[in-house]
Amino acid sequence: MKLPITDQFLYDLIQPFFHGANNAVDFLLSNKYKKMRILFGNENPIFKKYKQDKNSKQFRQLVHYLKRRNYIKVQNLKGKKAIMLTKQGIDKVLKASFKIDEGRVKRKDGKWVMVSFDIPLTRRKARDLLRSILHNLGYKMFQQSVWVTPYNVAEKTERLLQAYALDQYVKIFLIEEL
Repeated sequence: MKLPITDQFLYDLIQPFFHGANNAVDFLLSNKYKKMRILFGNENPIFKKYKQDKNSKQFRQLVHYLKRRNYIKVQNLKGKKAIMLTKQGIDKVLKASFKIDEGRVKRKDGKWVMVSFDIPLTRRKARDLLRSILHNLGYKMFQQSVWVTPYNVAEKTERLLQAYALDQYVKIFLIEEL
């Protein structure tokens, strides 16, 4: 699947930091990204690649767009500029990693993962966030608050629910047939 340039750029920025983590989700949920500062300049291979693929003006526009949308912050770090991902940037990278289909492998036993949730109306943003997470993980709506998937994403679902403090509203089931 072809990603928008903003998503691909943010994903490429953090990919060198994955060592020790299996994928973007594991890395981002481990909170190691909070210490991460990416040096801005020609010595960074990611910036070099994007500057070559695009011209300098388009690259500056991309960085400006990401700053304006609050996906990144540019800071001074020992006399050099560095990029830091914001909370919105982390969410954007998580969504991009889902689109790349990391770990979307159908279960070998043929069972399905079912998620049922009951989030109060007063937490509408939380419900919308949960639906977005489920959709990005490959779940399909079975009923209003019941989603199913044939993919092996139960563990990833649990980690994301805990990271966003939604686990108290959600039940996860492993079902043999629909």
